[in-house]
Amino acid sequence: PAGRCPPMGTDCEDATPDDLPVRHSTSPAMNPRTHFATLARYNAWATRRLLDGVAALGEDDYRRDVGLFFRSIHGTLNHLLVAEHGLWLRRFAEGVSPKLALDEEVEPDRQRLAARLLEGAARWQPLVESWPAERFDGVLRYTTMRGNSVSLPFATTLAHVFNHGTHHRGQITAAVTALGQPCPVLDLVYMLQQEQAKP
Repeated sequence: PAGRCPPMGTDCEDATPDDLPVRHSTSPAMNPRTHFATLARYNAWATRRLLDGVAALGEDDYRRDVGLFFRSIHGTLNHLLVAEHGLWLRRFAEGVSPKLALDEEVEPDRQRLAARLLEGAARWQPLVESWPAERFDGVLRYTTMRGNSVSLPFATTLAHVFNHGTHHRGQITAAVTALGQPCPVLDLVYMLQQEQAKP
């Protein structure tokens, strides 16, 4: 009939959504705990690889203003410690709302900062795996640093935490590369390939 698609394999510029074949996914539904545990594992893996790359930088390059939002690589790593571990980890794990400036230098020592970032990153996966499945369908309530009470979708806000880390690691890898130093590959699929290759 007029307006319907011709047989499969021919063009149909006038196709409507009702004309198109329906393909049902055979993939199982995503388990949120497994999904976020993978992101937490990736967060720790990427943090470790990033810090290995940053370790090759001289002190001047590490601390100089390279035009990042938090100016230096050191400043950006401090921000990750503040946001990911000083704020979000405590909001999710303890239900408390600390007040910290996002640009606060909570750890001036370079080696101790790296150690604290690794320690904090390692805490996320066991935390995620400890939550019951229904927790991911709930909300996270906390107080912002300006004193405002908020209630946000739990899973989406958790996604923000890991996305935030990826964002700032990308800034740092760009800065390291601009300084003439090689930076490790941080793609999630690369981690998965490494895991599959293990005996």
